[in-house]
Amino acid sequence: MSNVLTFTALIQKEGAFTFVAIPVAPASQWGARPRYHVCGTIEGIAVRGCLGVNGQDYFLRLGAAWLRGTSIVPGVQVSVSLDLEGPQEDNLANDIVAALGANPAAQAFFDGLPTFYRKKYLRWIDSTTRSPDIRAQRIAEMITLLANGQRER
Repeated sequence: MSNVLTFTALIQKEGAFTFVAIPVAPASQWGARPRYHVCGTIEGIAVRGCLGVNGQDYFLRLGAAWLRGTSIVPGVQVSVSLDLEGPQEDNLANDIVAALGANPAAQAFFDGLPTFYRKKYLRWIDSTTRSPDIRAQRIAEMITLLANGQRER
């Protein structure tokens, strides 16, 4: 389901915030989720962050540290390429996908987690490769924790 969003945009500044507006609704590109943690490039320079929202409009804030040392300034037209960050459903093990699919609340919470927390859950489950019973127990426990809104076990 995940695919790269590529577009050109104007770097904008409003008050102290420098940002690039996202021209499409992220839900149409990546499906509905509580947050969109993205990674990609702006003019070939690596960027990552969480999309912000203002009403119906989404944007990617560009911090001063990221802007430093680049020729990117407000008013410049740039090429942008973004994708969802971290493990996504299309590259998860089938048993995990099935378990998440069976519990929409857990799936929505998992999809909205930052990459660090998603990977931490997946490493915990993957450490049981030689014990299918323990793997199944851990998947069930992960689903319960996610459904209850817990970032980590």
